[in-house]
Amino acid sequence: MSTDANQRGCARDGGDDGRPALSGERFVYRRAAGVTVLSATMTRFAYKRHAHEEYALGVTQRGIQQYRLNGAQLASHRSGVMLFSPEQAHDGNAGDSGGIDYVMVYVPPALFAEATGRRDVVRFDAPIVYDARLAAVVLRLAHGALLGRDEALTSERLLLAAGLATSMAGGHGTKRQPPPVPRHGGAVRRSMEMIREGMGATLRLDDVCREAGLSKFHFIRLFRDETGMTPYQYFLNCKVEHARHLLEAGADTYDAMLECGFYDLSHLNRHFKAMFGTTATEYRRLWLHAGGEAAIPGGLEAGRAFVTAP
Repeated sequence: MSTDANQRGCARDGGDDGRPALSGERFVYRRAAGVTVLSATMTRFAYKRHAHEEYALGVTQRGIQQYRLNGAQLASHRSGVMLFSPEQAHDGNAGDSGGIDYVMVYVPPALFAEATGRRDVVRFDAPIVYDARLAAVVLRLAHGALLGRDEALTSERLLLAAGLATSMAGGHGTKRQPPPVPRHGGAVRRSMEMIREGMGATLRLDDVCREAGLSKFHFIRLFRDETGMTPYQYFLNCKVEHARHLLEAGADTYDAMLECGFYDLSHLNRHFKAMFGTTATEYRRLWLHAGGEAAIPGGLEAGRAFVTAP
């Protein structure tokens, strides 16, 4: 398999600081054709509330996948296609002791816009869709990336998957069908930009509130109602996302920790793991050293990807 940087993978089956992981937990990341693919097995692990910069298209392959989104508790069963727009806050866990297998494809907004021909931000009316064709397309896209298939083929599958997801899930753009904007929605959005641009060691909430023209506690309530996260949760979310970008660009974990304002490596690793299922240290090691060879027993029809560690 090619070890080109955009096709390198990251597999994890160890815990923080090299300790053994819980049995039945596995997270594999691979980059191809501009998208990042996650293949995961979860039993007892649970994601904390977080959001991603990208669109996310996923398929539950086994078990019941539970998560809270937009104030509702959702459950994706086998073959359910999960759809997330950028910055939608959610958590996630297995619905029972049997655990779950799933894949998720993360697509940068600019690439999604190019694939769909839409310049506006697409908001999916249906967060979970049960459609055999859409599920098959997303699985083929994910498996092609995991196996290091030709980039042109992966791009063609992305084009089809993004178009189908937008049409089947009733995806609408914020410019065409804008949702009701809260009275202080503009102030919250500006504060989000301010938080993203000032990711120091401490969130200066007083400065943010002063810029928004709101009292501290009123601002926290408004921010939580609009984004699904508190300002501090969003602040940590941005720091972890920035750390991921630095690691993928080849930065040392310690340098990423310092630039993103984490107190020490355990602080970074703890929050990184809560968002991505793997520590920053392990993510960097396996991403940069081309870990994880993918093999799918029984061919693509089997519908599951198994990735072995190097």
